[in-house]
Amino acid sequence: MLFEFDADQRLLRDTVREVTVKECPPAVIREIVDAGADPGRLWKTYIELGWTELVEPDATVELGIVLEGLGRATDPTPYLATMTQFAPLAGDSVTADGTGAAVFEGVTATRDGDGWLLNGSAVPVLDGDRCDRLAVVTEAGVFVVPAHAVTARRTDAFDPVLHLAEVTFGAVRVTDGDRTAADPERARQLALTGLALTTVGACQRVLDLVLEHVRTRRQFDSPIGAFQAVQHKATDMHLAIERARALGYFAALCLAEDDPRRKLAAAMAKAAAGECQSTVFRHGVQLFGAMGFTWENDLQFAIKRAKAGELLFGGAARHRAVVAAEYLATAR
Repeated sequence: MLFEFDADQRLLRDTVREVTVKECPPAVIREIVDAGADPGRLWKTYIELGWTELVEPDATVELGIVLEGLGRATDPTPYLATMTQFAPLAGDSVTADGTGAAVFEGVTATRDGDGWLLNGSAVPVLDGDRCDRLAVVTEAGVFVVPAHAVTARRTDAFDPVLHLAEVTFGAVRVTDGDRTAADPERARQLALTGLALTTVGACQRVLDLVLEHVRTRRQFDSPIGAFQAVQHKATDMHLAIERARALGYFAALCLAEDDPRRKLAAAMAKAAAGECQSTVFRHGVQLFGAMGFTWENDLQFAIKRAKAGELLFGGAARHRAVVAAEYLATAR
């Protein structure tokens, strides 16, 4: 495995940064939150750049690069759900311009003649209220259903930019032709890895804002960044981010190469990202002082995205338990 980006990957990283700075600045996020603006223009940009075509397993690292960059920008589109949750379950039915969401549990499938009936509900479903189709994991397999066949209601979320929904299936009829051959376990691992790298991107944004602030904020005729206590906190944030980033890309590499350690790697990445956001959240708000709590400060968007990434699909404690179980099973 190569643990450094090649020239093409570095170019992609820089391109994602340039595009998000231009097309998705904090002013756009505020417009979406405050005025309900449509992020459709951004989604079209991603399609034109080919970012929605990164669905093959060998493109997982490149997908991770895009996800980290979009996490840093508090991306308001359905990219995360479509690419890391729906796409790995939908198989050949994925289209470059369609949006999707995934339901991993809470729905049952029962035989009904030559078809199946799906019943149940799931919450929270990322982007379940604004997707074109949903991939649904049941004991009978994975089915792809159109969004109009279900009832979806957006629910409150810590991150006001994210769309989380309660999705209800009331005797939704599907056929064997709607079933895919996807591996739900691998799809869940990609979902965890995607969330981990999104969280890393959000945490990096917090650190960038903090460093800018401590260089310009002055006390006792000196920038507060000159004080050792401030430097220690910034260093702790940097180390936590680098650790989580390394584990996130290790998980992406394992998925790209179908390495047998991919389950362990995905759990490690999600756990590290959760621990990272805790450190970054605490120090980031403290170093900004009272300003860190205000709506006018852009810090809030990155912090909320990082915290949401920790809460979705289980927190750090849950995934540390998975890591421990994997090591214990190997030791026996």
